[in-house]
Amino acid sequence: MWHDLFTTGVSYGDKTLRTIIVYAAIVVLLRLAGKRELAQLNTLDLSVVLLLSNVVQNAVIGPDNSLIGGIYGAAVLIAVNALFVRLQAYLSDRTPRLERVLEGSPSVLIRDGKLQIRTLRRLALRPADVIVSSRKQGAEHVSDVREMVIAPGGTMLIELKESEEGADRGDVENIRADLARIQERLDMLLLRNT
Repeated sequence: MWHDLFTTGVSYGDKTLRTIIVYAAIVVLLRLAGKRELAQLNTLDLSVVLLLSNVVQNAVIGPDNSLIGGIYGAAVLIAVNALFVRLQAYLSDRTPRLERVLEGSPSVLIRDGKLQIRTLRRLALRPADVIVSSRKQGAEHVSDVREMVIAPGGTMLIELKESEEGADRGDVENIRADLARIQERLDMLLLRNT
């Protein structure tokens, strides 16, 4: 029993190479799948993500079922990812073109209060999902949005029209003055009733 836990069935070089190749393949496949896959997971997307790890498991570990082999594969995967992320951060400032190839570029979902239907179709996003996301970020209606983009990582970013942005000092002072008048009236009513 103990022997099976610590004796790998595959060489460490083989396991390292398998892990790196599978990692690279998944990165490429997710990049080809597009931003929508990263933006929000629906039931179908979640099923794919859950099954993906199971599908590639044997490709990573091969015929090895040892504890040490699994831990080694996980360590290689984490190390390769850390290296890739650092390399990408290093190269992003020096070669913006490479950054666009690796990550993609933002896509406009709403411009000047109008849904960009062609973009939504290309990204397989439902208008209702985009509208809900815009409401979560402060827009009451699509017409309140100057621009909404989906970033390469799937984050939806919104810029409201100036008329819909937060209150300025003048707005706050007007509200304070209104509250002061309301308080005066309440005080007068209380005095009358006592």
